[in-house]
Amino acid sequence: MTLRFYDTASAEVRDFVPLVPGKVSLYYCGATVQGMPHVGHIRSAIAFDQLSRWLEYRGFRVTVVRNVTDIDDKILAKSEASFHPDFEQEPGAVPEEEWWALAYRYEQEFLKAYDTLGVSRPTYEPRATGHIPEMHALIQQLIDRGHAYPALDGSGDVYFDVRSWNKYGALTRQKIDDMQGAADADPRGKKDPRDFALWKGYKEGEPTTASWVSPWGTGRPGWHLECSAMVTKYLGTEFDIHGGGLDLRFPHHENEMAQSQAAGHGFANFWMHNGMVTYQGEKMSKSVGNTVSPAEMLEIAPPRVVRYYLGQAQYRSVLDYQPTSLQEAAAAVERIDGFISRALRSTMTQDGAAGLFSHGTVPEAFAAAMDDDLNVPQALAVLHDTVRAGNSALTDGDLAATRQALASVTDMLRVLGISDAAQPAVDDQATSALGTLIEAQLAARAEARSKKDWAASDAIRDTLAAAGVLVEDNADGATWSLQRG
Repeated sequence: MTLRFYDTASAEVRDFVPLVPGKVSLYYCGATVQGMPHVGHIRSAIAFDQLSRWLEYRGFRVTVVRNVTDIDDKILAKSEASFHPDFEQEPGAVPEEEWWALAYRYEQEFLKAYDTLGVSRPTYEPRATGHIPEMHALIQQLIDRGHAYPALDGSGDVYFDVRSWNKYGALTRQKIDDMQGAADADPRGKKDPRDFALWKGYKEGEPTTASWVSPWGTGRPGWHLECSAMVTKYLGTEFDIHGGGLDLRFPHHENEMAQSQAAGHGFANFWMHNGMVTYQGEKMSKSVGNTVSPAEMLEIAPPRVVRYYLGQAQYRSVLDYQPTSLQEAAAAVERIDGFISRALRSTMTQDGAAGLFSHGTVPEAFAAAMDDDLNVPQALAVLHDTVRAGNSALTDGDLAATRQALASVTDMLRVLGISDAAQPAVDDQATSALGTLIEAQLAARAEARSKKDWAASDAIRDTLAAAGVLVEDNADGATWSLQRG
């Protein structure tokens, strides 16, 4: 077994060897909770959920930390707007909502979306507002080492001095002089327009609840500083993997890496970034009107179908949304579920309920694909090949091969997280009763067909279809499965 992942910092696929044998430390950027989750947030969470699941399958003990940015300029701006007389309602918006209440409300929306789509809860999910002392300590380290300075205009801001760190720009392979100025604070107090804020001094009119006492004056942390302080507290000054969306490479991750390494930390051994989601080949934009949200997707298709769609591409590639995307994903999931339903009935008939869900290992070809920088498209090809082989085994009456295909398929679904997306609870007794009733209907249909009573045969099939039961005729008789969604 050789795990290989693409490292953004070195721009190459490298062998993955954890810093501590048998353990993996993974940090990926979570939500800035200033609005409802968009599809990019969820795709990123699914990508790193697939990564952590695969590492666990490979026998590693994985510690996952995913932050919540619950103090930010955008959060404060949205809260302030809610107090305005001409406040314009948006779905879920609350008039006169304090910033901390707004942030917490949206944090719950993110958790609901993650849970619905089968994203495993992280080992820990720290909030930025709970780690102000750690941020103060990191800022002081940088000042002491000559890489940060209090603002020159007495505003209470503290900046990272980008020219003091000769590796600045290394993650994205840029030269300082080619970069635009950092737009996170007034440039009057900066030595260089590109210097970015570590601490933002309190300004008149801002809520006092959004500021903390510091050695440099009352204020709040800069965005980039938050992640460095939180990951260091929980995963140490050097850890295995830092992940996030491709749009975070600059300036967020570039600044994280610079300030952490300038403080003397080894920081991330691997940087992994997932690709963006586009709409019919174009960047999604609210102003253009070509966006689709996770909530909108879930109105069209069940969670398992949405999870399949958002997780089907190789994590580094662009995932393009088309009007037919969820229909195609639904068809793929239905083929998988159809096999599982038929295989379960076959094995239950032969073996009873015992041992139905015993598991072995995923196919070697699936494992090879996942080891190779999480090649999920190739892994899904193996999954569908196994479904086809399982269906052939059912037709041939090969119970052992059916049982093996069923175990492999369920294992692969679990690794990909598809089986963990929300679905209606299953009552075993009700399922058994339903199966008995359907089989009786199929027996009556078979008798009608033997008498060439096609009208009665078609009526039974149509009644079952109206109840959501798909009937398929083959050489060995009829089989049925429940239509999903």
